[in-house]
Amino acid sequence: MLRKLSLLFAGALIGAGTTVLVAGQPMISANAAGNETYKNLAIFGDIFERVRSNYVEEPNDSELVENAINGMLTSLDPHSSYLNAEDADDMRTQTRGEFGGLGIEVTMEDELVKVITPMFESPAEEAGVLAGDFISKIDGEEVRGLTLQDAVDKMRGPINTPIVLELLRKGADAPIEVTIVRQIITVQAVKTRIEDDVAYLRVISFTEQTYDDLAEGIEKMTTEIGEDKIKGYVVDLRLNPGGLLDQAINVSDAFLEKGVIVSTRGRDDRDSRRFSARAGDLVNGKPVIVLINGGSASASEIVAGALQDHRRATVLGTQSFGKGSVQTIIPLGEGGALRLTTALYYTPSGISIQGKGITPDITVEQTLPEELQGRDLTRGESDLRGHITGDKEDDEGSGSVAYVPQDPKEDDQLTYALELLRGERTDEAFPPDPNKATSN
Repeated sequence: MLRKLSLLFAGALIGAGTTVLVAGQPMISANAAGNETYKNLAIFGDIFERVRSNYVEEPNDSELVENAINGMLTSLDPHSSYLNAEDADDMRTQTRGEFGGLGIEVTMEDELVKVITPMFESPAEEAGVLAGDFISKIDGEEVRGLTLQDAVDKMRGPINTPIVLELLRKGADAPIEVTIVRQIITVQAVKTRIEDDVAYLRVISFTEQTYDDLAEGIEKMTTEIGEDKIKGYVVDLRLNPGGLLDQAINVSDAFLEKGVIVSTRGRDDRDSRRFSARAGDLVNGKPVIVLINGGSASASEIVAGALQDHRRATVLGTQSFGKGSVQTIIPLGEGGALRLTTALYYTPSGISIQGKGITPDITVEQTLPEELQGRDLTRGESDLRGHITGDKEDDEGSGSVAYVPQDPKEDDQLTYALELLRGERTDEAFPPDPNKATSN
């Protein structure tokens, strides 16, 4: 079942992933630039030299060039960027499932660093950082005026050293100061537990370990519960920001016998690709329910979309994040890399989720605790400034509340899924009708 792909990343947000393909050379030849383009480049060169010669303080040439490159890329969409040697190495480390830091997914909004989500059981989560918080100061230094990469670099540092963040939180009367101790963030790709007669698999991220962790968890829980007694499987993709595309394909393939899992379409039709399932369902046709919410992005949406379109699983929860773009990682000189959006991906039925997201078969809203009520915990690609407008994007946009309670007893979406699998509750969307599966 496992297949080797170029490093195709399928994540949504800074830190955990972006949907990415590593290429050894440019994927397509660029058209020759016109005279106007060369004139503009000459203007850039003139400005560069004037800044170097006349700015009040002597600037760093490398930083000037790097910032100019990032300015160009970030003007395209929120997911394209330049990675210097250190950043490129960090990305490779993350895809292995281990990296240093605080464990938060962030983006830049209104000149502040905005927390998309704290990673599960990370130092940031334990310190009380919440999705939607704005980081205004890092160790007493104002974030305004920094690039996102500058801010991320300042949050990195030696393991076991403290960092102080000042947070602006909706509903709070004053800034909140938290101290977080930097740690190695070892991402356990899949966490499992037995819910009596149901096997629960929480896919936290799509790293190199994800499929192996999933397969091991399925085998272990099926043995412990007993294949004849197990009622089904819950695949929890909530708060999963994405990761490697090949892992999303393999996780989908784990529950499918055949059919297209995902396709990608670029600027040139020759770059279109289709990835299909191979025979072999690891759970032998047992019922599957997939949980999603506003924190389910990219690789998570590939899995949810594939299993939904093939009517292999019932998708339950709220609208997903809606990141349907593919970033190609192109190695550059000196160890750096270019992360460039080169394609959009489509579900088996040929639908783009860019700016729209996956709509669940069964919508179940999650009750928020009193301390979070009234706060904006909604996350979606359509809210990101400069995002690519999707084919199916509408005024409603994408995303929904990105919150999962720590206590399973307070988890409305999980409870609903367990009741369906045990026959304690009925819904016309469960089990899904295989006769209505996408034909491809």
